[in-house]
Amino acid sequence: MNEDIHIHSWPCSYYLDTSKQWVSGRLSLTPVAIKFTAGKTGELLVSFHLSSISEIKKESSNLIFSSLTILEKNTKHWFSSLQPNRNVVFNILEHFWREQLLSSQGAEAAALQTTKGKELTGLLTASQKRLEDTAKVLHYQGEQFDSIMRGLNKIEGDMDVADRLLTELESPSWWPFSSKLWKAPLEAKPKETATVSDSKNQEGIIIRIPVIITHRTDSNVKPGKLTLFASGLEISDCNSQVIHHFESKDVDDIRVHTPYEISVRQRFIGKPDTSYRLLSAKMPEVIPTLEMQFSKKIQFLEDALGFAGARKSPQVDLGSSIWQAATGLLGGVVQPSSPVGGREGMDSDHVQLQKQEKISQEEAKELKQILKKLKGLALETEAELERQDEALDSITTSVDRATLNIDKQNRRMKKLT
Repeated sequence: MNEDIHIHSWPCSYYLDTSKQWVSGRLSLTPVAIKFTAGKTGELLVSFHLSSISEIKKESSNLIFSSLTILEKNTKHWFSSLQPNRNVVFNILEHFWREQLLSSQGAEAAALQTTKGKELTGLLTASQKRLEDTAKVLHYQGEQFDSIMRGLNKIEGDMDVADRLLTELESPSWWPFSSKLWKAPLEAKPKETATVSDSKNQEGIIIRIPVIITHRTDSNVKPGKLTLFASGLEISDCNSQVIHHFESKDVDDIRVHTPYEISVRQRFIGKPDTSYRLLSAKMPEVIPTLEMQFSKKIQFLEDALGFAGARKSPQVDLGSSIWQAATGLLGGVVQPSSPVGGREGMDSDHVQLQKQEKISQEEAKELKQILKKLKGLALETEAELERQDEALDSITTSVDRATLNIDKQNRRMKKLT
């Protein structure tokens, strides 16, 4: 799949050393490789893996023309006449090259000692991270419900004040049978103490990744960071200076162009929209969280539909296989003497596990701890959902009551006018 996805391609010229001439064509970037195809013949002249690159530099050919050089093993490749400009191509290539090197180093370190237990630990850790992100978003949603309830309580208090004022207007003080002569002054309702402090605590970060930022024009490209909060997202430069902060309500649409590139837009009336295009090698890790947080605003374009379908369809099977495998293996390692599916089934499973890779006691303990954390997160999420269901019922009742009161006060004001 990575070989088929074209992240970007640029018109340029390549110096062909065999014929000592420049050949026009297109430079293409995939998640794992760089390719150059000749424009006239369509021949693939250059193709090498990102991990084989030693250096990417900005240089000048013949001391005049700006060029980009890529040192691949012992071969130096020259690219010139890059469009829209050299800096754009350099920033994108360097970003994916650096991220590829980092991921390769992590993969090599993990491959030194790979066991079945480590694979299961990695899968369960990823599931735990996803559930923690969901809990953060759910917690922020609960805070919004609490804020709505405080607003509705304030509306009810204002309606009480309006009711007293309208009562005074309906029976003036000079009227001999005024109700003010017979009624004691109404006592003001004690204000309810806010359940949540107005001072907003610093929000936890769900995920932060390095990105290449494009604003309005393709020539304006620079490296930066994308930070995803429970309440929105933030785009900053390399020095952590905020370029733009989007609240969840400010985001009008998110378009997924490829698994590695998205665009975020906020619409305005009478002035240009605020739109940013973000490209990152780690974007596939962020898109599932964006899809969960902005489910009604996210749109997968044609080049990203295959990625969305491939990611969604096997996910349920993957999750069930993780739980089944973890449960079975933990049962066989932690409690090998317990009867699971009969003695014969246990013996055959035990023999099969002996033939395959075994799980150590430390790995089994780690898996058991992760499963306990997952269970705790699931129970807390369920409790929060029940609390939010009750809050929604209260909000619905309060809104209906406020609507009736407003209609009643409107009728009374029309009679006065």
